[in-house]
Amino acid sequence: MKQTLQGIFWIGVYLALVLAPLFALLLGPVPRGGGFWWDFSIALGFAGTAMMGVMFVLTARFRRPTAPFGIDLIYYFHRQISLVALFFLLLHPVILLLLEPAYLPLLNPFSASWELMAGVGSLAALAALVFSSLWRKELRIHYDGWRMGHALLAVVALGLAILHIEGVGNYSAAPWARWLWGVFTAFWITLLLYIRLLKPFGMQRRPWRVTEVIPERGDATTLVLRPEGHGGFSFLPGQFAWLTLRSSPFALREHPFSIASSAERPQELRLTIKALGDFTRGVAGVQPGEKAYLDGPFGAFGIDRHQALGLVFVAGGIGIAPVMSMLRTLADRGDRRPLRLFYAYSSWERLTFREEIEGLKGRLNLGVVYVLGEPPEGWAGEKGLLSEEILARHLPGDRLCCEYFVCGPVPMIDLSERALHRLGVPLSRIHSELFDLV
Repeated sequence: MKQTLQGIFWIGVYLALVLAPLFALLLGPVPRGGGFWWDFSIALGFAGTAMMGVMFVLTARFRRPTAPFGIDLIYYFHRQISLVALFFLLLHPVILLLLEPAYLPLLNPFSASWELMAGVGSLAALAALVFSSLWRKELRIHYDGWRMGHALLAVVALGLAILHIEGVGNYSAAPWARWLWGVFTAFWITLLLYIRLLKPFGMQRRPWRVTEVIPERGDATTLVLRPEGHGGFSFLPGQFAWLTLRSSPFALREHPFSIASSAERPQELRLTIKALGDFTRGVAGVQPGEKAYLDGPFGAFGIDRHQALGLVFVAGGIGIAPVMSMLRTLADRGDRRPLRLFYAYSSWERLTFREEIEGLKGRLNLGVVYVLGEPPEGWAGEKGLLSEEILARHLPGDRLCCEYFVCGPVPMIDLSERALHRLGVPLSRIHSELFDLV
């Protein structure tokens, strides 16, 4: 209930930030002769600009506002709401041009006023930001370059939108409206300074040191990190952190990874990283003694937020990393609740943490179901892809007494959630971690 109330409160804060600029339509003198659709168009422009500004808040990674939802859900919402903002801002000029087609020649870039060109530039920057984000992988845009471009386009889009509103002056010339937009502009500038300067400065003063580099099965590598000159941070099993290696925190070259170590041993963090891209393929070459920076912990995925008589874990590929954090934590706590792990992978030889999982059976009341896509000869376990039939064969008898934690590739998460629900598990007991944050 506490988490629900916190979530409702922060949703209300978000709506207040987005809707506040619309009060500029009501404060001071109202331009005459516009009509409903004219005013509606202006309202869409104000709302879309406010939504752009609040996107900076969504990605600032403030722990308290993100805690009720999980930052993976916040980032997913950020991605979807950016489409809504773009739609609103596209409708804004379209409605005006439909009402007054004679305005179209005013958009000639060689003769248009600066405030109109600022609006066009803002819309173009936002469109480039959204489409480059949605199709980054298809366009093969390097992650680090995309991060820097994303930040630059966001600042340009918002800055030009504010200049457009100030220059046009409709509904924003009155003292109250100017004061309101002035407060919002100051807020966004302050937030930007915090994200790009103050927060990286704080991270740089709290470095970590790589003490061990452990090769794992399945093209994965575990980095063991210890805080240097500070106390590190406590975390909940299942959470993750943003890691910066071989760069300054100011360089925007950070990547999110699940913490795989026990929450009972916060003095030593373990990040298990699978070689999937340019950055992750270079992790195996990291040497002990190298400096690293962490921003965390984040995430609402984990066992400590839920009470249950039993726990069921469904992991695919490197999705085993946060599950290992939970299993290691439970083992260190001496927890004897019944646990069930479904672990899907391509082959037995590549199964990350295979030996340790087998060893944890002696410390936990743990049953493990391996699902192999390419099983070895004579394999008597489950084969192929994880399916509803496999889950049905091995789920505990009293399914309502358990909480369920799913992590892995997005298609596997979707399949598992649907299958568990069809097998009688309430959606409120199914908890997923989305790896695809960007």
